[in-house]
Amino acid sequence: MKQLGLEREIVDRAVYERTVARFREARITLPTFAQLADPALIPAATQAALAGVDPDAAHPLNLFRVHWYNDAGRSGRSALPEYVVLPEVLTGVKARIVVALGDRFPMIRAHKVLAAYGCLAPRVVTGQFDPTAHKALWPSTGNYCRGGVAISRIMGCRGVAILPEGMSAERFRWLEQWVADPADIIKTPGTESNVKEIYDKCAELDRDPSNVIFNQFCEFGNHLAHYQCTGRALGHLFETLRGAHPALRLGAFVSATGSAGTLGAGDHLKDAFGARVVAVEALECPTMLYNGFGEHNIQGIGDKHIPLIHNVMNTDVVVAVSDRSTDALDVLFNTDEGRAWLLARGVPRRVLDLLPAFGLSSICNVVAAIKTAKRLDLGEDDAILTVATDGAAMYGSERQKAMKRGVGTPAEIFERHLLGAATDHALVLSEMDRVRIFNLGYFTWVEQQGVSLPDFTARRDQAFWRGLRELLPVWDAMIADFNGRTGLG
Repeated sequence: MKQLGLEREIVDRAVYERTVARFREARITLPTFAQLADPALIPAATQAALAGVDPDAAHPLNLFRVHWYNDAGRSGRSALPEYVVLPEVLTGVKARIVVALGDRFPMIRAHKVLAAYGCLAPRVVTGQFDPTAHKALWPSTGNYCRGGVAISRIMGCRGVAILPEGMSAERFRWLEQWVADPADIIKTPGTESNVKEIYDKCAELDRDPSNVIFNQFCEFGNHLAHYQCTGRALGHLFETLRGAHPALRLGAFVSATGSAGTLGAGDHLKDAFGARVVAVEALECPTMLYNGFGEHNIQGIGDKHIPLIHNVMNTDVVVAVSDRSTDALDVLFNTDEGRAWLLARGVPRRVLDLLPAFGLSSICNVVAAIKTAKRLDLGEDDAILTVATDGAAMYGSERQKAMKRGVGTPAEIFERHLLGAATDHALVLSEMDRVRIFNLGYFTWVEQQGVSLPDFTARRDQAFWRGLRELLPVWDAMIADFNGRTGLG
């Protein structure tokens, strides 16, 4: 269970006491998962103190902004998660595609900072991570390593980013500003699809006992943070929209797989509203659809494997999106020429003003939502929830590459990649399909990564996932106790 981040008791009392002392000295208070799911529970004094804190600063209070309710300026709190409903004039479908905006999160402007907190905080309060001696290693193909470095720095420990050398230049520039030492940025061979190379580097580094690997693909804190925090935030958003349109149904929740952490929100939305859970992958590397392989540029949705924390047996649909679509639509959405064309077509300016909140994987989610609406025959009384994981600011260099290659005129891009998004490469899963996808994970996790066969197979049963959720109040009680021991709670 230690490998999977599922401890519910203090493992090492000496480590725990050193960590309490470090946090007391640095005046670091940890938010509970309940507070991040519902920021109204954050103490009034903490909320008042936050007003004077830069959301991009490595300040301990920014831990209390690691939630979906930050406003557009990221310094205040909104009543609802910031979102946009994409109109039919843009999507070509009548179903309401509702996109929650992840670039409102602090420090990294991406929701992966929540996943990083969900992995590190339980290790801290169970005495498994010693900030006075350990380094936190964050393997990632996208924003998770940035979130991990930010959370590590706030918690007074050294964070190490491990990511493919072919990721966007903007990611590396951000990391250079946040790591304690340039050596804490470790570049592995390849690009988005080269997850195995990251695992190999982690195996090498794990031989040093001072290194603690926070592998988002198998850390169940990642799943649980999104189940509770993202799931409840999106549920609140849907309930509000349904209040204005009582006939509205939640047809689906759509998310690119990546580590499968965000898909945990889909489990919550299925429990609460009956939403179908749609997992999305790159057409150039269609692992779930076709047991396939390949390379692509939808940065942040690493593939060629099935994450251990993906609740495959609760997934309803798999959709593939081409990186040709995401690269081209990034140009359409984030250039003056593209937005002028969309405005002339009739896309409201309020929607256009929010398009910079869509990075490559965010655009992937939108295209997948369109394909889902068509595949499931969803109409005007149906909503599809998805997330914009990060914004366009992380991909300026990738946009320049796409423009240099040539992606077509705005009209051609719109016709081919939005109106032309079809029901191909979209599979409604049968029980046999789910079993096939589940079984693919065996080769990564049991044969390569050393997960025991009983731990691997236990995940077939939904009782396993329901049991996981019992950890959340346990961890929250331990966080409250930890804060009390620092004298700051």
